[in-house]
Amino acid sequence: MADEPTKPDDRKGPPPLQISMDDTVATGIYANFANIIHNPAEFVLDFGRVVPGRQDVRILSRVLTSPVHAKQFLKALAQNIEIYEKSFGVIRTDFEPPRTEAVTTRPN
Repeated sequence: MADEPTKPDDRKGPPPLQISMDDTVATGIYANFANIIHNPAEFVLDFGRVVPGRQDVRILSRVLTSPVHAKQFLKALAQNIEIYEKSFGVIRTDFEPPRTEAVTTRPN
């Protein structure tokens, strides 16, 4: 009996990942601040929120990952930004920095 060619469904390999999350994670957290630190073994990504008029940053989530996963994340994020910009246009990053001094107005 001759060997039959394999069909796409007959391929061997790891089964597809089954991803799940609970409702509190699924709702997400808005972050407009990120800080990244690293050592030889890991990257630490802190995500937080900056509120206008306040000088403190509240860290809302911390993700620790390996250097390999950090680099894979960088590549995946770059690919997704490229897809986003093809669909919706270039993401602007050339905004003026926020003012640090208080602005007051006086009546004329």
